Amino acid sequence: MNYINREISWLQFNRRVLEEAQDESTPLLERTKFLSIVSTNLDEFVSVRVAGLMDKIRAGNTEIDFTGFTPQQLQNKVIIMIEQLVADQYVTYARIIQLLNEDGLVFTAYGELTPEQRREMEAYYLEKVFPVLTPLAIDKSRPFPLIRSKSVYLAVALKPHSDAAGKEAYIALVEIPSNLPRYIEVPSRLDQERRQFILLEDLIKQHIHTLFTTYTPLTFHTFRLTRNADLDLNEEEAEDILDEVEKVLRARKWGTPVRLEIENGFDPFALELLEKELELESHFLITHEGPIDLSYFMSFASSIEGYEHLKYSKFDPLYPWEFIKTDDFFSMLRKKDVLLFHPYESFGAVNDFVEQAAADPSVMAIKMTLYRVNGNSRIIRSLNRAAEAGKQVTVVVELKARFDEAKNIEWAKELEKSGCHVVYGLSGLKIHAKMILVVRKEADSLRRYIHVATGNYNEVSAQVFTDIGLFSSHPEIGEDVSNLFNKITGFSAPNQWHYLSVAPVHLKQRLLGYIQCEVENALRGKPARIIAKMNSLSNKQLVDELYAASQAGVRIDLIVRGICCLRPGIPGLSDNITVRSIVGRFLEHSRIFYFENAGIPQVWLSSADWMTRNMDKRIELMCPLLNEEHRSFVIQYLLLLLSDNIKARQLLSDGQYIMAHNEQPPCHSQSEVKNLIVRKNNSFPVQSDGIIPLTALANTNGSDLIQ
Repeated sequence: MNYINREISWLQFNRRVLEEAQDESTPLLERTKFLSIVSTNLDEFVSVRVAGLMDKIRAGNTEIDFTGFTPQQLQNKVIIMIEQLVADQYVTYARIIQLLNEDGLVFTAYGELTPEQRREMEAYYLEKVFPVLTPLAIDKSRPFPLIRSKSVYLAVALKPHSDAAGKEAYIALVEIPSNLPRYIEVPSRLDQERRQFILLEDLIKQHIHTLFTTYTPLTFHTFRLTRNADLDLNEEEAEDILDEVEKVLRARKWGTPVRLEIENGFDPFALELLEKELELESHFLITHEGPIDLSYFMSFASSIEGYEHLKYSKFDPLYPWEFIKTDDFFSMLRKKDVLLFHPYESFGAVNDFVEQAAADPSVMAIKMTLYRVNGNSRIIRSLNRAAEAGKQVTVVVELKARFDEAKNIEWAKELEKSGCHVVYGLSGLKIHAKMILVVRKEADSLRRYIHVATGNYNEVSAQVFTDIGLFSSHPEIGEDVSNLFNKITGFSAPNQWHYLSVAPVHLKQRLLGYIQCEVENALRGKPARIIAKMNSLSNKQLVDELYAASQAGVRIDLIVRGICCLRPGIPGLSDNITVRSIVGRFLEHSRIFYFENAGIPQVWLSSADWMTRNMDKRIELMCPLLNEEHRSFVIQYLLLLLSDNIKARQLLSDGQYIMAHNEQPPCHSQSEVKNLIVRKNNSFPVQSDGIIPLTALANTNGSDLIQ
């Protein structure tokens, strides 16, 4: 088979994340974060992708996909892979717990506490935990309760004090409160070298009798249910998309059960009851050799003060030198475009740009897209102030950003209250393009200033996601961005784009055309090469075109962090293609596409991965870099990623990934890129605009693609 299945490839990616938790060269507290990421990644995969497979099987779908699997075959394969991944995750957990203990961060059993510590923990329980616990008995008069998706529960088997010799046990459930810390630091006065912690469920287990004063608890074990979160949104018939999304969020509580996780030693009678009431397919039951849901390690590692030797060295992003030289973004952008590399360069520059636009009396209008926004967002506050000051503010809020729907609804309502025009996107399409448009009155005309990016307008994720953003006042790019906003918010349909490529209109056709141009160049003996960096590659048509390009002699280097359905290195098919995945301190998120173009290189930034959903079901954009220095710098960036032999994994033709170690000097790409950015900002180069004409972007036989 010439293709790797999407779901299998994603699980291989999560395996690479787990390898970072296993890597002894990664600081210990950072390893716990990777352990957490494995859990949260699996939660989303199970609730969406596995749930989707189960839906297909229930519907009787036996169609074979282009990778050779029926839904049933794929589900069987995926569940086996998940079980093995989880088993390895908990072996890693046990090792990390041991190492934390050696470094003085001890997760202790309740029985190991001193009498004084037990008294303090009992006081904590009675004061802060007991009042929020609700025991839920299950009997004839009290039906089986709603089990929330991804919440941890205790299943308690009980007997009445009056019937101690009876054979039948009763079952009650207790939800572990998610609004309390999952881990509790135990006061330690005897040994200042050690900090001790106990898990919330262990504290509750120790005092479980306080919830059942006339019953004797026999067994008590934790479990966790994952429900189907991939619910359909009926956009065609919805009168109000916001109301419809809110209905879907409520419906998620009742999504079909998909996975049941239980603690080792779980009571058989309680398990039988759960399986019966939840109507869960028994083959997706996972038993854990440790605490259920290790996602708490993320907040744990982030909250620990001190212990700097167990963390990554402190990293402060640089404020871009172009904006340090002036307090006026607009005057700088009239002179030159500015390219930002996050997290190496500060997202604060984006915040400041929007903030300055909101305060500037010459700014007439601000338009922007919001997909995933952090809490306490400076951008949201700036947009509110701009609207309150009487500016025309239009915000396209994508309500359908999975698992961020509730946050986006909250922001949308807040923006509307301040007077912003809030648009909820287009029916059947997600708005995934990242763009800001500022319209400013200057002399007797209006000038457009734009920012387009590969990542979300989220200042928290911008500290750990690698993304690139472009500031520009280029009139034709500005016109394209303006037209795209009009297409989203109104009934406009531009007949021609100057520079942007937009999905689902023609972005995929542009990419196919550029790949074909490289093929034609290779056949004519001209320089032909493709370097494409993205999160995922799963669109069959694009994969097939890359195969054809490889056969024509085009050298192709793919940097694909996650899903990759293409098999490299197959003789006669893909022997000119390499695929590598880089997993490290920062999450590689930027989308960058390079085409050799017979010696006149093209470099594009994009919001889109090469997936069918991005090409056909989302509003995406792809923007060229017109500044020669910017293109050269991004090419340097790509070459550093291709040189990585520390954190890069290489995909083999059999679908397996191996570390990309070689005999070359060590290259840790993220460290080298950071050094590159530091040199760029410290040199304060004097750069010309370096703008290349539109015609230079056109290939010999591809000029129609630029129109």
